[in-house]
Amino acid sequence: MIEILQNYMDKSSAITIFVLSLLSVYLIIVLWIYIYRYFSIRSKITIETRSLNRIYSGRKKTVSDDSLLFEHLNKVLIPNKAIFSAAKNFAIKDATSGLTGLSIIASTSPFVGLFGTVVAILETFSSLGTQKGSSIAIVAPAISEALVATAAGIAVATVAYTFHLLLKRKAYELNLLIESQADLILSQKG
Repeated sequence: MIEILQNYMDKSSAITIFVLSLLSVYLIIVLWIYIYRYFSIRSKITIETRSLNRIYSGRKKTVSDDSLLFEHLNKVLIPNKAIFSAAKNFAIKDATSGLTGLSIIASTSPFVGLFGTVVAILETFSSLGTQKGSSIAIVAPAISEALVATAAGIAVATVAYTFHLLLKRKAYELNLLIESQADLILSQKG
């Protein structure tokens, strides 16, 4: 496998290597954002679920000390809808950070890969023009190697888009937990 990769890189142009390197960096960024944000949001969901269960069961009248809402509620004497709305917006803004990066990578990586493919195909046809007796046996492997960049771009985009949707769903779950706590606390006051 390493030998095949080394052989491919030896035949590739500087543009193709740059494109594949950029896509590799994109993939590392996507993985880092996903892993970091996933565990961060999951931790917050666990805290908010526990806080909601305590309020719902009647063991507490307000949110837990480690809840995202606690800091905002601690600043006011009487909780109101505006405070909960501000707290929710703050929490969701924090939970969704990184989603823009995933979205940008998901939308641009296929174009980066396609750019690498187009340049490699142009180089292939340029070199074939200088050779005598070009045939499909010569053209097919070169075009096949050129398409690797497009495949890499699509693969990175697929991973980035999938992770974007998974994190968006987790942020939605967090939003629901915060709204549920706010509704329960406000219903107790009214």
